[in-house]
Amino acid sequence: MIKSALLLLMCLPVFAYAQTSSVDNEFNDVNGGTALIKPKYDNKTVLRNPLNGWAMYASRNAEESYWDTEFFVPELGHTVKAIDYASACYIRTSWSSLNPHDGVYAWNNPNSKIAKLIKGAEKRGLPVAFRIVVDGRDQGQNTPAFVFDAGAKFYLENPENPNRQTPYPQDPIFRKYYAKFIEAFAKEFNDPKRTSFIDAYGLGKWGEAHHVVYQDPKTTETVDIEKTKEEVLDWVTDLYARTFTKIPLVINYHRLVGHPESWAPANPNSERLLEEAIAKGYSLRHDAFGMTGYYRGWEKDFAKKWNFKRPIIMEGGWITSKTHSYWTDPSDKYRKGHPEDVRKGEYEASKEAHVNMMDFRVGDTESWFKEFDLVQGFISNGGYRLYPDEVKLPKQLKNNTTANIKHQWQNMGWGYFPNNIPQWNYKYKVAFALLDEQNKVKQFFIDQKAEPSKWLKGNAMTNDLKVTIAIPRGKYTWAVAIVDTTKDNQPAIKLAVDGELTPSGWVKLTELKVQ
Repeated sequence: MIKSALLLLMCLPVFAYAQTSSVDNEFNDVNGGTALIKPKYDNKTVLRNPLNGWAMYASRNAEESYWDTEFFVPELGHTVKAIDYASACYIRTSWSSLNPHDGVYAWNNPNSKIAKLIKGAEKRGLPVAFRIVVDGRDQGQNTPAFVFDAGAKFYLENPENPNRQTPYPQDPIFRKYYAKFIEAFAKEFNDPKRTSFIDAYGLGKWGEAHHVVYQDPKTTETVDIEKTKEEVLDWVTDLYARTFTKIPLVINYHRLVGHPESWAPANPNSERLLEEAIAKGYSLRHDAFGMTGYYRGWEKDFAKKWNFKRPIIMEGGWITSKTHSYWTDPSDKYRKGHPEDVRKGEYEASKEAHVNMMDFRVGDTESWFKEFDLVQGFISNGGYRLYPDEVKLPKQLKNNTTANIKHQWQNMGWGYFPNNIPQWNYKYKVAFALLDEQNKVKQFFIDQKAEPSKWLKGNAMTNDLKVTIAIPRGKYTWAVAIVDTTKDNQPAIKLAVDGELTPSGWVKLTELKVQ
């Protein structure tokens, strides 16, 4: 009872910033008045920031009621909704569901299930993320029938399932129609306000980048697999990188990327092929976290190599709510009937890999909320949580005077803020503003040298910014934010600060008197 009561008290401020100032001010009488501000750190609030936090999963057939699904949290003693903890909605769907006929796209039909799902996410302020699957071996006709009607070659694994056709990705007819679709898809979703990221490979079983089919094994046709898979990977990554210029792209860092096999030692070309995609701007993802027979040394080493250079998104490998026998995992740490063991294993693997995003899988979300300490643990410690722990500002000065702002920042999360990825191109910047009594910005200053992608946990970074105050005399309020320079310099990244916010997202610091 005591543990439950403490957890309840700790988790009360989960959904919003405190609206009263909690800034600890220390004043130094230097140059007419200088304030050393030490904002109070917020380690609990869910910060819905881009490429960060929990991603809730939605099936292509999700109903409107899906968003209101509630899960009981024993530690809190009441139910919660996954959407209140999520930063994105991940949709793994088929090409055919989005493009049933040539030139026809489901997002243009407001009555289609997929359009309603996307609209439901957007209505709730949640960006969507996609993986488009074309392989038909396990899930049915994932590639539209019109592509095969046009003559695209395909593989049929089981003649008893004639509608489970899998196209050969090197086939020119397949490429013609797939490129047309991706171009239309990007025209609609190459918008950071709507889209969190694109899982941009999509070939192989379940679109996971392995077990890719290039030929029918029963024929005498011979395909140079290594040459073909490299050419295919180059083609598909070029297509996505050319069309999605504003949205982070990710690829599964599979040890058999693009290969016809699924369970085998790492292919000697896998690392080089993945790094070709990374060179085009790709970030990383893996779909087998916690599956220790699959996510092993090669995967861990690859993640380590790219930590703090490219963000990593995780997906758990074991589906504990369905048919997976997770208790057979070679770690011997997962007990039958105890999905919480798997949740803990995924959490520990995610921490080791410094992931930015974790998953609320369809069917497995309930088991996460039964282990709420892990959910809150990732909110508090995972991804990135940016925090200005010290800011030294002038308290009073004359108009048209140059002053110095000294500011120190911490990233309190184990991940990193990927401002350096090409799709963002360092668009997020630290900015200070002077606000009037109506919280309107009267003057603002951007520190071009302060780079948030360099802020790593345990490594505080300090910057000096010289500014010239050029506004009428009076009283103003200093405020700080990380702004999006491509969106009129508006505050864009929620900071882990327990303090007073303006409606537009500026964090208030202290007053300035201009004489």
